Amino acid sequence: MGSICVAVAAALNPNLTEWAKSAIQDFDFSTIVFQGMLGLLLFAGSLHVNWSDIGSEKWTIVLLATIGLLLSAAIVGVAFFYASRVFGFALPLVHCLLFGALISPTDPIAVLGLLRNLGVAKSLETKIAGESLFNDGTGVVLFITILMLATGGEAVSASGVAELLAIQVLGGIVAGFAIGGVGLFLLKGIDSYAVEILITLSMATAGYALADALHTSAPLAVVIMGLLVGNQGKRFAMSERTRQHLFAFWELIDELLNLILFGLIGLEFIALEPSLQTIVPALVAVPIVLLARWAAVGIPIAALRNVQKFAPYTITIMTWGGLRGGISVALALSLPATAWRDTVLAATYGVVIFSILVQALTLRPLVQRLEKRS
Repeated sequence: MGSICVAVAAALNPNLTEWAKSAIQDFDFSTIVFQGMLGLLLFAGSLHVNWSDIGSEKWTIVLLATIGLLLSAAIVGVAFFYASRVFGFALPLVHCLLFGALISPTDPIAVLGLLRNLGVAKSLETKIAGESLFNDGTGVVLFITILMLATGGEAVSASGVAELLAIQVLGGIVAGFAIGGVGLFLLKGIDSYAVEILITLSMATAGYALADALHTSAPLAVVIMGLLVGNQGKRFAMSERTRQHLFAFWELIDELLNLILFGLIGLEFIALEPSLQTIVPALVAVPIVLLARWAAVGIPIAALRNVQKFAPYTITIMTWGGLRGGISVALALSLPATAWRDTVLAATYGVVIFSILVQALTLRPLVQRLEKRS
């Protein structure tokens, strides 16, 4: 909604576009997201996810967050490569695959915010939330690997990718449990909601920074911390008074930071100067990403249908509910300055804005219509 308000304001007042261009020069969006907001937003989101629900859907979530993401990145990369030649903005294959890597992970911030009031089946909600929380590790490793190829950095091998994946994902999980365990110990020994809120704040900020300094997946580590506090901490380490204040505090943080984040995305968007070099890649990218999302969800679910039951229209809802947001934009803005950066950035903005303005606003009516059919 913040992005919509900014875009509408820019349409009503053209001077806002010039102000936006000036404003975005004063901050580094990528740094603000990854080093400022992301840890807090992921902690707040995972705080409300039930650990046992995640466990009951673990195989679906693992497949979607790994095989599904890799499949999506490959489909987007190859399709965008051929489409770029048809529509006159030819990109090298490696840069198209780089776009596929940064746009394929669903954004947990956007997804979790939407799920709260959607009213889908609990199992389906868990699949969507779990995938968005855990596909970060695979997405970051894939992005870094392809970026090395695109920029002519150090040689990339299968063993190197596997090692990077292990460090990022497994290291992030271990760091999350270790830091989260220390946090739970402190929470259990204190009965002051103000101090306990500060402890959780430290976990989401200092814990994130520590995991990042250890070269593990800091977002994944924070997700584990939030799950621990929201489940084990809620049951065994907090009084009822602390639970009320702590969860209310994190709900407020979540709402405020979401508003700021999507407002910043809106500023980034209106600061773009429309041209064929930006509009065409954006328009081409949207159907390609949706098609890749459908395949990335449909193939793993089809493989599991014989061993697991799925709610009606799971593939349709998960395809349309695979929102992209600030994380994809931050990854795109972190790309080095090359001849292809603006095209990849324009395509990323196109998909993200379509997610915000179309998918997010039409998902509830879609769910309601599908429920009537079933």
